Amino acid sequence: MSLVELIARADARGLAASGLACVERCLPLLGGDDALLRPLWATLSDGVDEDTARHAWAEELERVRDGLAGAGAGAGGGAGGADGGGAGGAGDLEDALAGAGDPGGVGDADDAVALVRRMLDAAPVERTEAGLREWAGVCSAASLGVHRLLDPGQGAGTQDALPLVDAELRRQTAVLELLAGHGAAGLRGALEVATEGRRVLRAVLSRRDRTRA
Repeated sequence: MSLVELIARADARGLAASGLACVERCLPLLGGDDALLRPLWATLSDGVDEDTARHAWAEELERVRDGLAGAGAGAGGGAGGADGGGAGGAGDLEDALAGAGDPGGVGDADDAVALVRRMLDAAPVERTEAGLREWAGVCSAASLGVHRLLDPGQGAGTQDALPLVDAELRRQTAVLELLAGHGAAGLRGALEVATEGRRVLRAVLSRRDRTRA
């Protein structure tokens, strides 16, 4: 099943986890604490009254946004030139998937930061399924855009040309499949997948900084 289809069929929990996992993997670009999103993840677990969970989600989302206000400063207007992160949800995701093999590693880190901020700005305060579905599409496209901008691959026509993008596609798919197959029990595995991706992106950024020093 394609990534677009997985998002189209996911329930509210799966959609929220998909969006959170994308932001989680990209946190190194904003310098966010590794545990910053944990309270948001906790609102998706079983054993929490739905009304309580929705209220907690809104409160924690505000806390995360406040905590990252000004983080990654310098992005400026770079978002306009960074592919894959608009507010169009599924349409932008399809565009991002279509461009997944384009040359990578050529973007400014400020463009990548702007895409991460777009994910946070698009997060719905009201945790409705429709709002979460659109957000999941925005996050999926934006995260693919981030990884394409930072991918050290040599571009189309090269075997495994964009390994960072390919790995991000696999992780996004894995998160959605875990939630679709296991419900709340899949949250732990989804968080592990997101954490692995965050470590990879942090290593890529560190290597990029050393190369440019």
